[in-house]
Amino acid sequence: MIILAATPIGNLGDATRRLVEALEAATVIAAEDTRTTQRLLAALGVENRPQLVALHDHNEKQRAGELVRRAASEDVLLLSDAGMPTVSDPGYGVVAEAVAQGVGVTVLPGPSAVLAALAVSGLPTDRFAFEGFLPRKGGDRRKALARLAGEERTTVFFEAPSRIAEALVDLRDAFGADRRASVSRELTKLHEETARGTLAELADWAAGGVRGEIVVVVAGAERTRVEFPDAVTQVLEQVRAGTRLKDAAGEVAAATGHSSRELYQAALAVKG
Repeated sequence: MIILAATPIGNLGDATRRLVEALEAATVIAAEDTRTTQRLLAALGVENRPQLVALHDHNEKQRAGELVRRAASEDVLLLSDAGMPTVSDPGYGVVAEAVAQGVGVTVLPGPSAVLAALAVSGLPTDRFAFEGFLPRKGGDRRKALARLAGEERTTVFFEAPSRIAEALVDLRDAFGADRRASVSRELTKLHEETARGTLAELADWAAGGVRGEIVVVVAGAERTRVEFPDAVTQVLEQVRAGTRLKDAAGEVAAATGHSSRELYQAALAVKG
């Protein structure tokens, strides 16, 4: 069995009883950084000394098969440095291989920086998207944000402190200065802080530098009301540009909220 176990994202008091029990019983632990795991065992007062196997971005492809074969006969506990394995951390390759081989996978839930930041953001939580880390290079980051500017769900990003000021400027330029957002840093730690405001305000706030582990939460785009005749015109414009009528109707329907079928029929009638 592969056991995915969430570890504290900062405050050791968030370690669950199930996590401690799993650490005490483990014979083998696959860990993102074995030194971090050794410190976690010591901090939680766990005297068990299981075999520690390094599992990180650079060796997961090579290690996945070996760990899954082992998990067919004994439990393998899988940890990341903080939070849930597989979420912007190693583990996905192992889980995918285990599923492919019919080896069981289970989870010990626990702390999550994504959900913690979302919960305290003050932004809608009923529908959200997680985008992980933004691209490091400015040009790539701006392209990625341009594609996400129309996303109507609340969106969560990870970002490094060295890049957060530039990222917030790019977010402001791509999503609009008035889009609401929050920036949480050092969640669950002594200096935990969440700044809330518009992207313009947060870009100014971060200009002087921000320290710690950072999660950015941005409100979704508000759908602009497009009247039905205007939506039909958009469909026809796309058709004239070479898009198939059915595809154009579907794209405009997704953007405006009108019925794809009704847009298709109306555009077809105009075309004659």
